[in-house]
Amino acid sequence: MTDAPLTDDARHAAKMAKKKAARDKIMARKEGEKGLIIVHTGPGKGKSSAGFGMILRCIAHKMPCAVVQFIKGTWQTGERSLIEEHFPDLCRFYAMGEGFTWETQDRARDIAAARKGWEKAKELIRDPEIQMVLLDEINIALRYDYLDLAEVVDFLKAEKPPMTHVVLTGRNAKEELIEIADLVTEMTLVKHPFRSGIKGQKGVEF
Repeated sequence: MTDAPLTDDARHAAKMAKKKAARDKIMARKEGEKGLIIVHTGPGKGKSSAGFGMILRCIAHKMPCAVVQFIKGTWQTGERSLIEEHFPDLCRFYAMGEGFTWETQDRARDIAAARKGWEKAKELIRDPEIQMVLLDEINIALRYDYLDLAEVVDFLKAEKPPMTHVVLTGRNAKEELIEIADLVTEMTLVKHPFRSGIKGQKGVEF
C-alpha cells in the first residue's frame, strides 16, 4: 500500500517546518547586542522616515532618544510636532539647520549651522541615558564638507558608548561612514510624484 500524495497544504506545512528549523538554528547563535551605527542613504525617498520610525519605536519602549536635524530648516514637520507635543520627556528634538543650501546661498552660514548641530550631536551621543540618536540629513552636511568626515568617523569609533545606537540619514553617504556602519540601507528611486509636478504634501514629505 502506497502513501497518499501530499496535499498542497501539507506540502506547504512541511516546507515551512523545515524553514523554521533552519531559522531557529541560525537565531540560536545570535545572542550578542551592541549599539549600532545605522546609515540610511540613496536617492530614493524614505531615509528620514525610516529614521523617525526607529525613534518612535524607542519612544514606545520608553527608551530615551534624541534627534538632531541638519540642513533642513526649522519649519514644523509632523514628526517634530508629535515628538515635541507628546514625548518631550523621552525624545529631545533639535532642528539645527538653516534650510537647504539653495535656500540659504551662504556657505559660511551653512557650515556654522552644521558645526553647531554636530556639537549638539556629540553631547547627546555621549549622554549615557540616551539610547538612540538620529542625525537626520548629516550625510548632506558631510557631502558638502560642512563637517569634517574624519572627525565624525573618529568620534563614532572612539567615543560612541557601546550600547548607544546612532542613525545617520541623507543621500550620498561617504564610503568611510559606510565602512564603519553596522547596518546600511540604500533607498532606490523608482518613481517620485515630484517628477510629475506634484509638490510635497503633509503626511508624505513632512
